[in-house]
Amino acid sequence: MRILKVTFAFLAAALLISPQASAAEPTAADTPNLAQATTVGVHNTYSPDAYGYLAQSLDAGTSLVELDAWDDFLTGHWQVSHDNPVGNDNNCVATSTAAGLYSGNTNQDLGACLGDIRVWLAAHPTAGPIFVKIELKAGFQSTYGMGPSQLDSYIKANTGNAVFRPADLLGSYSTLDAAAQANAWPSRSALAGKMIIEVIPGTVELSNPTDTLHTDIEYATYLKNLYASGNIGNAMVFPSVLGAASGDPRTQYSDTSIRPWFVFFDGDASSYIDGGIDTSWYDTNHYILIMTDAQSVSPAISDTTPTVDEATARVQLLAAHHASVASSDWTTLNTVLPLVLPRG
Repeated sequence: MRILKVTFAFLAAALLISPQASAAEPTAADTPNLAQATTVGVHNTYSPDAYGYLAQSLDAGTSLVELDAWDDFLTGHWQVSHDNPVGNDNNCVATSTAAGLYSGNTNQDLGACLGDIRVWLAAHPTAGPIFVKIELKAGFQSTYGMGPSQLDSYIKANTGNAVFRPADLLGSYSTLDAAAQANAWPSRSALAGKMIIEVIPGTVELSNPTDTLHTDIEYATYLKNLYASGNIGNAMVFPSVLGAASGDPRTQYSDTSIRPWFVFFDGDASSYIDGGIDTSWYDTNHYILIMTDAQSVSPAISDTTPTVDEATARVQLLAAHHASVASSDWTTLNTVLPLVLPRG
């Protein structure tokens, strides 16, 4: 497949700089809009096993950062860890300076993790955009004051103006679906210095038989109601439809009024590709499609240390199948993580 000319220059530059010099910074020519490009992300980016400090993932060139969050209603904070609902286990620090991103105490909360990304972007103003995937492990706890509106306020307090919001895509359109189908996404260069946050249901939430209102439905309903009340500008994240499926997976929602508020889709790469799902639908409608576990597509390659050629070919394959982001655990592949390919 054809690779953008900028990618060759990008890779050449990445080979000549140290990781902390930021392989992620695009050139001025890197101007396809958000829905026209395929980039690369790192699974569970917050884990100390992945990077000593979260900022190092951005230095390495990742275009997607994943954060697992638990709502701790006793403290009013979202904790970031894989399996500890009341504590933090991560590589985030609390800093207001770029120099502080690589020292100090880790194991901070979600606000600090988002703050790290904001500080890093401020120090690299031509870099980005950075997708931030938040998995709400146990879902929202609106009854205890940790619902969608509180999450938005929390994100705003820790990111300032560094987030591309649903309202920024919406513009004068009546739904996010209408805006996406009109291809109203800005160019990547216009989104430099920005993060774009998606939220997905969590594994604990999905396995909890008493939780009948999952994150995707709750946030999409909230978005719809914000728009109706004239307050859509308060929303900071895009809800994502989780799981690969044929056709339009939004038909799973019995409330048809929330379907047009989903333009992000997130699922297993092998389910899409090996399962024969026609993913051109996502591209045609300019939706954002995040394919996880890129390494598992047949023939499977290493999930941590494939060769550069293997990983590059895999990203090219997923781009040909209309992925917006190809995600894996290739933390050390600093010439693969910065790839920006044409989608489709």
